[in-house]
Amino acid sequence: MSEQLSPLDATFLELEESDESAHMHIGAILVFEPVPDRGAPSLAELREQLETRLPSLPRYRERLSEIHTGGLHWPAWEVDPAFDIAAHIRHAALPAPGDDEELLEWAGDYWSHRLDRGRPLWEVVLLEGLSEGRWALCTKTHHCMVDGVGSVDASHLLLDTSPEGSATPPAPPAPAEASHERGGRAFWPLELVRDTVRAGTGVASAGIGAVLHPSRLGEALERSTALAQLIVRDELVAAPRTSLNQPIGTRRRFASVEVPLDTLKEIKNALGGTVNDVVLAVTSGGLRQLLLSRGEDPPGRGLRAMVPVNVRSAGDDLAVGNRITSLFAHLPVAEPEPLIRYKLAAGEAESLKSGSQGLGGATLIDLAGHAPPVLHAFVARSLFATRLFNVTVTNVPGPQVPLYAFGARLVRIAPLVPLAADHALGVAVLSYDGGVTFGLNADFDAVPDLHVFREGIASSLAELQELAAQQPVSAGPDPG
Repeated sequence: MSEQLSPLDATFLELEESDESAHMHIGAILVFEPVPDRGAPSLAELREQLETRLPSLPRYRERLSEIHTGGLHWPAWEVDPAFDIAAHIRHAALPAPGDDEELLEWAGDYWSHRLDRGRPLWEVVLLEGLSEGRWALCTKTHHCMVDGVGSVDASHLLLDTSPEGSATPPAPPAPAEASHERGGRAFWPLELVRDTVRAGTGVASAGIGAVLHPSRLGEALERSTALAQLIVRDELVAAPRTSLNQPIGTRRRFASVEVPLDTLKEIKNALGGTVNDVVLAVTSGGLRQLLLSRGEDPPGRGLRAMVPVNVRSAGDDLAVGNRITSLFAHLPVAEPEPLIRYKLAAGEAESLKSGSQGLGGATLIDLAGHAPPVLHAFVARSLFATRLFNVTVTNVPGPQVPLYAFGARLVRIAPLVPLAADHALGVAVLSYDGGVTFGLNADFDAVPDLHVFREGIASSLAELQELAAQQPVSAGPDPG
């Protein structure tokens, strides 16, 4: 039986339909060591292996029943009778010397092109020609199919947990709890966000429910108050205007910054806070340097970041579709002192933990879901408007054990977050096997100076490392 898209899943289709500059696919570059004795697997081998494992992910054989949204009902997922693995897995090669410059330039161009809505909405490229005999798998999956955490979970079925491989797909390895936050799944504690989202479900029927069940009146009032506070803070008080929010084109640039996870832990252990506070602080420092290099005064209230938050339950590791809500964090780009900037970023995160944004965001998304499909596109655009946020910052914890394909070790994952219309820059952060990679996605024309942002992240990190080294050593255990 076919399964209808949820309104949130359909949102990502509608964002593309409303503006040709919006590409709503997520993705990653997975770089591997050479396969023993032969460099890279063949295209035929890759197609054969992935096809044998796809039964664990039936959505990857399904296409949309209609390629456009709108009308009186949502599109549904239906089995593609003409499914051909060859249409989804192809081959490419980098020009010599195949170093990072060529790899990232290739990725920017690859992610500049939309997926074909007439087929299942994913593809993988086997990329050869990387330096030192390495090779890569480059992925592109539409956001209406799965969110960032779901795509990481799905990738585990396509990889192995040992060089010898397995006849059956491995179960997804759980991210190490110490890598990000308690529970290892969200920017802020998962239990808090999950509870608030569950509390917000069904808001459209809250009024009737309260009349029939007066005991629910307090719950409805709480949701209404949280929604009102979210709208006042993040809609009526608009995000500041900067050069990061302007009409964009269809071409993309991509860059990355790689950091040992232990470095981020050393900083947060010395300065207080969490690994995610370090991520927000160094991102703020990079954005500050980018704005200053453009001759812009960083806004005093800070830039506003949309932070997607995973709300999957423990049994939803392989659930397709989107299981997210959003929080809005102010990045202190106006603060010149790195230590104060770090404390401000950590304080912002702490206020969001104790506030009602999770409940308000869940309520807003649920309300939007009750708009009929013919009107939902307007609501979808409002959820991703520049009035609400300047930049997306998403942080996905990956496995802290090595993964393999064809006996070759996966050494690096560089993640991609999509850009909505009028949003020229996005940041995706992903941890894997003791490392953290910042994936920087930018409009080609609006951000020709992406290298300034990349260098700003690196210099901000170095500043915090120096400050951390000056702090007295704590004897307490590392809480993660």
